[in-house]
Amino acid sequence: MRLLPLCCALLGLGPVARSQPAPPPPAPDPAAATVNRFFTEALAHGQAQAQLRDLTRRYPGRLSGSPALAGAVGWSQQVLAGLGLDRVYTQDVSVRHWERGAPESVQLLAAAGAQPLAAAALGNSAATAPGGLTAGVIEVQSLAQVEQLGRAGIAGRIVFFNRPMNPAVARTPEAYSAAGDQRNRGPAVAAKYGAVAALTRSLTFARDDWPHTGNTAFLPAGPKIPAAALSLLAADRLARALAADPATRVSIQIHAQSYPDAPSHNVIGELRGTEFPDEIILVGGHLDSWDLTPGAHDDGAGVVQALEVLRLFRALGLRPRHTLRCVLFTNEENGLAGATRYATLARTAGGRHLFAVESDSGGFSPTGFNLGSTQGNAHERADRWRPLFEPWGLWHFARGTGGADVGPLLLQGVTVAGLTPDSQRYFDYHHAASDTLDQVNPRELHLGAAALAALIWLVDTQGL
Repeated sequence: MRLLPLCCALLGLGPVARSQPAPPPPAPDPAAATVNRFFTEALAHGQAQAQLRDLTRRYPGRLSGSPALAGAVGWSQQVLAGLGLDRVYTQDVSVRHWERGAPESVQLLAAAGAQPLAAAALGNSAATAPGGLTAGVIEVQSLAQVEQLGRAGIAGRIVFFNRPMNPAVARTPEAYSAAGDQRNRGPAVAAKYGAVAALTRSLTFARDDWPHTGNTAFLPAGPKIPAAALSLLAADRLARALAADPATRVSIQIHAQSYPDAPSHNVIGELRGTEFPDEIILVGGHLDSWDLTPGAHDDGAGVVQALEVLRLFRALGLRPRHTLRCVLFTNEENGLAGATRYATLARTAGGRHLFAVESDSGGFSPTGFNLGSTQGNAHERADRWRPLFEPWGLWHFARGTGGADVGPLLLQGVTVAGLTPDSQRYFDYHHAASDTLDQVNPRELHLGAAALAALIWLVDTQGL
């Protein structure tokens, strides 16, 4: 029995080492386990895509004041009631009511005959006279150029804003914002100098014939003129015609009309907090869309993701410590009346908002969140959760302002956030008739819903 040590010594191997017990495996991270449960439940059993199909099929064109928006309000109440929540209710909101009327017509008058240009009237546009208008066109690249031309160069003409979104900007919302003054304020500036109408290049990178509408603002006491967005192909066609012949003329017919404000509603559902019922965590999206689109990405995706957050909490048997409130805002697209009304009531309704997150950047694959706070760098504090999200493809926690509907709460000192999906395709469909259900990938949509739910659960249980 002593031969083995002797043999080992003769072979120069030394004494036989005794085996050491393996270290115990690290204890599983309970936070990671719960975050993973949100994602696996959403991917395996998510309801958001089915709800989005139902919403966009039954109620496309959900512009404020429309029967479609009223139908969507009722639809969302029914969906929330079916989730077994503690409370479902609405807030009355008075919203802008503008209608485009009969389809608009924009035609390039060329020597070979009239050529149609794909166009969509901008929200708040004035109508042309019943027979339309025909005028010469002046192409500009900025509002400053209109100011420089003044009344002598602008009066009696159609102003054509043709500055494109910058393709070199990686984050497309930044390119959209930088070019957006042409649509948002350009027609009003043109009207100030006597323009008879305004045309704007659509805010998109998609080189197709889908025009992208959106709101434009006129001063209450200033003149209002007809205004429309051209598709990129139409804008390029008009630019080429003007380069060949600066005397090129265009005819426009727009039938839009503004009406007195209409009644609408924010729709709200709650899971009451078990420990802090008077402290609120909000998740939201906006119910309205532009009239010519089903609004699948903008913002049907955000609506159904917010609904899915509540379903995920219920499906996983998780009761929030703070009250979890889903708010489906009305009138984001052309007035923000729903967000303004909600924030006004929040000041006096009792309770305190801890956190408000929204989804209003499309249903594409989520990459992270933007966060903002008047009390410091919320995005840096949230970054500690990056390891929990990275296995699911989310890694980016950036400084931001959440989004339009939670913006008024940020001004009240509430920490806000917005889901940040991959942005490269969003403006291909934004505010266009092409924003349809088939452009939304179900897995990407459900990943976004799970990301929202996981972030909310972490804020609820660990604080931000």
